[in-house]
Amino acid sequence: MDLLLFDTGLALWLGVLTSISPCPLATNVAAISFIGRRLDQQKYVFMAGMVYMLGRTLTYTLLGAFLVTSAQSIPAVAMFLQKYMSVIIGPLLIVVGVLLLGVIPFSFGGGGVSDGLQKFVEKSGIFGAGILGIIFALSFCPPSAAMFFGNVFSIAMKHNSRILIPALYGIGTALPVIVFAFMVAFATNLVGRAYNSLTVFEKWARKITAIVFIIAGCYLSLENIFHVF
Repeated sequence: MDLLLFDTGLALWLGVLTSISPCPLATNVAAISFIGRRLDQQKYVFMAGMVYMLGRTLTYTLLGAFLVTSAQSIPAVAMFLQKYMSVIIGPLLIVVGVLLLGVIPFSFGGGGVSDGLQKFVEKSGIFGAGILGIIFALSFCPPSAAMFFGNVFSIAMKHNSRILIPALYGIGTALPVIVFAFMVAFATNLVGRAYNSLTVFEKWARKITAIVFIIAGCYLSLENIFHVF
């Protein structure tokens, strides 16, 4: 139970960390720009933020459920994961840590909303925010792909969690938008200060998590691959 509680918290934290990493943050900023265009309608902004989070959470939940179910229903995949997951997890953590530190350069891609997509979303009303959540959740870049397909998937497999772990990760990835929507609805004057503080928090949170991942990855690699311990 204690391990499950820790891993559910870890899944949520990985989602938060993903949400404030440069590439996913760009999509969240685009979502904030879209959702916040009706600042005069505070209730709309808050509801749109919730629908956006629902879209992201539903996407990651369905994707996680599909991956876990598929891995367990295909004997060859299940046997491979049982045999090699302990060997893979160490190097994978190191790779994720290196990506978070920015040692390996990569393109962050575009985080804007195209004209065609914006028109379609606008026609969809408040549910357009949910469509944005789905689209942006599927717009994987190296850090988010490594987080989800590596860490979150392995945690979900360990606990046979088709719903809870992926859903918590999805909620975490949408938190900046939810915080923005909440402040617009209830404390508009805090938006500017919170946005400025986010940059400082992201820098240190990303570096600390990256170092922890690299240390843990090195330890697990020495233990499971080289059998040092």
